[in-house]
Amino acid sequence: MTGSTGGYDDRSTRQRLAAATQYSSDDFDLESVVVAYESRPDRCTVVPRECSEAERVTTWLSADVGAFVDLGDVR
Repeated sequence: MTGSTGGYDDRSTRQRLAAATQYSSDDFDLESVVVAYESRPDRCTVVPRECSEAERVTTWLSADVGAFVDLGDVR
């Protein structure tokens, strides 16, 4: 670790923040994947389409499918 007392590597946090700034514009494409489960709610994972495979490990959002709404329905 690099001086962190919080139990995480400050350097990797800075790297993730620097990588996130490349997506700071208002326009970017997202890709989603839904995984269906038999005994629990289906899960949807969303990631920027332009992510490298290495960035995909830390640049994603997953939630139960029921947590997502259609954008047109909420406008």
